[in-house]
Amino acid sequence: MSRIGKKPIDLPGGVSATVSGQTIEVKGPKGVRSFTATDDVDLRIEENAVSVMPRGKSKRARQQWGMSRTQVANLVQGVTTGFKKELEINGVGYRAAVQGKVLKLSLGYSHDVDFEIPEGVTVTASKPTELTVEGSDQQLVGQVAANIREWRKPEPYKGKGIKYKDEFIFRKEGKKK
Repeated sequence: MSRIGKKPIDLPGGVSATVSGQTIEVKGPKGVRSFTATDDVDLRIEENAVSVMPRGKSKRARQQWGMSRTQVANLVQGVTTGFKKELEINGVGYRAAVQGKVLKLSLGYSHDVDFEIPEGVTVTASKPTELTVEGSDQQLVGQVAANIREWRKPEPYKGKGIKYKDEFIFRKEGKKK
């Protein structure tokens, strides 16, 4: 039995959920999100909580049970608190600035990098060397943060580049005489 799947997902105040067929739609203060589950699981709303149950005893039904429950829990978290990724920029002259829907990155190239911020995600630069990516969709927030980091990954000798705030960069020793 799935330890994750059998836990019901509580709906906090201000959050409502509706199930139509295999699609669940969750509305909250940060927007509306939906998820379509496979036919192997059954979605139910009971007493201000969403429960996910498998329809059979097959291996696929058990796999989808825990995954579907986690997806619905992420929907609820996304419309209540949202998701956040923090990035740090290390390096001499490396900086970032947000101008409207464009993130301007100076990363040591001969030109500035203009990164288009997609819909549904907000990017803020509290300092020129710190970025915060926020949104209600966990996958989109992580993908945007990874795309920004891709422009200049941290290198192991000096640690220059864009890294996640909680990331550890394994340092290497330079060459010896």
